[in-house]
Amino acid sequence: MRAKTYLEEALKGAVEGKGWEWPEKAVIEPPKDKQFGDMSANVAMMLAKQAKKSPRDIATDLADALGGDANIEKVDIAGPGFLNFTFSPDFWRETVKVVREAGESYGNVETGKGTKVQVEYVSANPTGPLHIGHGRGAALGDSLARILEKAGYDVECEYYINDAGRQMLILGGSILYRARQIKGLNPAEPEDFYKGEYITDIAGRVLEKHPDLTEMDEAEAVEICKIFGKDEILEGIQRDLQAFGVRHDVWFSEKSLVDDGMVDETFGDLRESGLGFDEEGAFWFRSTQFGDDKDRVLRKSNGDTTYFASDIAYHDNKFKRGFDMVIDIWGADHHGYVPRMQAACEAIGRKGQLSVILVNLVNLLKNGEPVAMSTRAGQFETLADVVSEVGSDASRFMFLSRKSDSRLDFDLELVKQKTMDNPVYYVQYAHARVCSMKTKAEGEGVSVAEPSAQSLSLLDTEQDMELLKCLDQYPDYVESAARQQSPHIISMYLQELASTLHRYYTKVHVLSAGPEVASARLMLLDSVASVLANGLSLLGVNAPERM
Repeated sequence: MRAKTYLEEALKGAVEGKGWEWPEKAVIEPPKDKQFGDMSANVAMMLAKQAKKSPRDIATDLADALGGDANIEKVDIAGPGFLNFTFSPDFWRETVKVVREAGESYGNVETGKGTKVQVEYVSANPTGPLHIGHGRGAALGDSLARILEKAGYDVECEYYINDAGRQMLILGGSILYRARQIKGLNPAEPEDFYKGEYITDIAGRVLEKHPDLTEMDEAEAVEICKIFGKDEILEGIQRDLQAFGVRHDVWFSEKSLVDDGMVDETFGDLRESGLGFDEEGAFWFRSTQFGDDKDRVLRKSNGDTTYFASDIAYHDNKFKRGFDMVIDIWGADHHGYVPRMQAACEAIGRKGQLSVILVNLVNLLKNGEPVAMSTRAGQFETLADVVSEVGSDASRFMFLSRKSDSRLDFDLELVKQKTMDNPVYYVQYAHARVCSMKTKAEGEGVSVAEPSAQSLSLLDTEQDMELLKCLDQYPDYVESAARQQSPHIISMYLQELASTLHRYYTKVHVLSAGPEVASARLMLLDSVASVLANGLSLLGVNAPERM
């Protein structure tokens, strides 16, 4: 059993034994300074009002109640009433058994308890290839889905295809413009258009299918170019995401919202609740009731719906599909839109059920020099190019190495380096290092021990204890990453575990320690490799056996 879980159960038993109720705000966690022990609890201070005693007296009562627990070596009382616990070495040694018996399921927690969650991410307009910024959102969404599933949530991943609205007309016009150029017609340059080479390539292919394109009616030609371009670009996006190891269970069309009557259905619900109203020939949403500075138009007087209208209908549809919680991953430039969207969800009866994660910019560098990116101007480093150059593993780990709302410098040359300064190499090498040592041990006739009282007792160094304690914390990190919706927490843990392992190699002999001790230490290291692979899989990163 995990140290935190074990201690919580023991303390709850002691609290109930005193006739008190367990305080919900009690916190049990490793102390910031290791000199204070293995776990710290503030439960005595949380009980003071209920017990009508001083926190230190309560702490003394609880410490006495746990005094006979063989797994707890020492209990100290600090400050106003903090309880600091030190577990016995035998308790920590049992962690090897727990890890080995659980296998791939080690780290599974029940935080979600089957809660049905939808995670929507990437959702880039199908007007050009995915760039590196989309890659960060893709890695974040895919990893978060993996973490939520490990934490007991029922997860579905979705991509919202923005295939309606002005940007699609610009795409169609851009392709038609290039098609006319290919035909040598010398057309006037549009005021607003996509300039990338990919547009010219698509124009060439659409002409192969429709040789008379440039002779058609303008509106018909733009429509053909729009649909052809959207389909080709979307196919490329799907291909790039698949190569990046990113999963989407559902590809949802914005156009279907209107075609299938979902927008009108949502408008009807808003009108019925009094939160939608007609004025000056337009249909409005009473967003001022939810703190907005003004009411918002959903359908203009000319009959066109706004982006906000589609977004409300889309989220209404999500919840009507049975999701208990919806997580949207957006670019940081949409931060001002978050309160409005949350207000809309409240208006449809889903207050607090929408979570929005913002993804900040990626500064793409080459040898420290910035690379300019703009889809409209046709200057960008595509995700496919980045993955081709540095690999999916390195890209994903770097994207997930920092909190999503912080800016990220991504230096293509640094990421390719096979040195300990490269975080993905640092972690992957830790796994490969264990595999290499196991292979070498087999050649010398030394095998990985099975956990028994004898083999576990040989894990008796300070460094053994460090690794065991780090392994024990993994489920807590999974739970924290799921609750905070922050995959970078797993990245931080893996770097800490890898660091502890690399230090172990510098201080502890393994194969040269004698057959029995070597076998026992290999057993511990094999558990470390298992957890490294487990954590890397949550980031969508491979755990290589050789490097």
